[in-house]
Amino acid sequence: MNMNPKEIVAYLDNYIVGQQDAKRVIALALRTRYRRLQLPQEMQEEITPKNILMIGSTGVGKTEISRRLAKMMKVPFLKVEASKFTEVGFVGRDVESMVRDLVASSIAIIKKEKEEEYKDQIENYVINKIVEKLLPPLSKSVSKDKQDSYQVLLKKMEDKVLLGEMDDKIIEIEILPATMEFNDSNLPPEMLKVQESLANMFSSASKDKKVKSVTIKQAKELLKQEASAKLIDSGTIHIEAIKRAQEGGIIFLDEIDKIAVSSKSQGRNDPSKEGVQRDLLPIVEGSSVTTKYGIINTDHILFIAAGAFHLCSPSDLIPELQGRFPLRVELESLTQESLYQILTQTKNSLLRQYTALLGVEDVRLEFSDESIKELAKISFKANELTEDIGARRLHTVLEKVIEDISFNADEFKGQLYTITPEIVHQKLDLVVNNEDLSRYIL
Repeated sequence: MNMNPKEIVAYLDNYIVGQQDAKRVIALALRTRYRRLQLPQEMQEEITPKNILMIGSTGVGKTEISRRLAKMMKVPFLKVEASKFTEVGFVGRDVESMVRDLVASSIAIIKKEKEEEYKDQIENYVINKIVEKLLPPLSKSVSKDKQDSYQVLLKKMEDKVLLGEMDDKIIEIEILPATMEFNDSNLPPEMLKVQESLANMFSSASKDKKVKSVTIKQAKELLKQEASAKLIDSGTIHIEAIKRAQEGGIIFLDEIDKIAVSSKSQGRNDPSKEGVQRDLLPIVEGSSVTTKYGIINTDHILFIAAGAFHLCSPSDLIPELQGRFPLRVELESLTQESLYQILTQTKNSLLRQYTALLGVEDVRLEFSDESIKELAKISFKANELTEDIGARRLHTVLEKVIEDISFNADEFKGQLYTITPEIVHQKLDLVVNNEDLSRYIL
């Protein structure tokens, strides 16, 4: 991914308001990875990623930054909650499973790229198979005139299938039984291999193609999978996936504060939480993890951890783990102005989403600027009175405001419906001013 830090920040600015420090740190970390790959191999081995710890309340953009990074980048990316893991020996997910999940994510990315690369061959395979069923081949003994007529008819049929004009027609196709895929990253690779061996043994006993009656639209999808399996070498994909996950993989560890043990806590020596931290150490620092596709080294995987740290602080993590996250950035709480900007300036903001959704019902929904300011003001007030959940408060506030118009959309078909400050106050004043109601409704 050849984007400079300014371009990365500019991209994130389209979706996340403020938090410039966090965006800069993330952008520099990503650019450093690109710079490292341009250096000689000997130097590359010496340069390890500087892992990042993001500290901030819920709803200020930590998870949104990770979600947007996943969409923006062409590298394997995994978001996982640290609170899901348990110490080795306890029932639950072990920390190595996230590395196996990262490899699975890498395989999905490369497979998609290969399908795009072989797009024309896959399409030709699918069209030829379908047309062959609709228009069986002629005998070699027919006259040249008939062969010429057949070629003209064949071309017309191909065009119709390609354009989707025959998608509803039912045809019978022969397809190979689907092979069973085991992707439970929490199982040891050896167990997965045993499962797959058993599955292959049973599937090899029934290698005969199955005849299915499906629409041409469905046939296109089924044959596309068959064509991909024939044209794309899975072994090459697995080798490339391991390499790309090692060199450019990013793991976003959310809720890392949930595995910290506060010094004020009675359960300071909680084996579950501290055990997870100890298990994370070798993975974050660099170790080899066995997957069913091969061994992956975690030395150059970038880890971004995030947490609210309301009930504890980063210093409550064990010292060794703290040292694995040298770059720290604190995200700011959202102000009333920030909430207003989130509603008006972000790409595909909540207001645009609701407007588009009601547009499906032929209702033109409009928000006056004053009503948007009131929505931001009320959301900010609700965050102050109850728990501060940041931008997530906008979802509940907006849903409450447009609940009636959304439910009765059929009565407003073809009309313009404007959300005014009066409507906002009518729907929300009682709830916001009553703290008990606010806690349960907003």
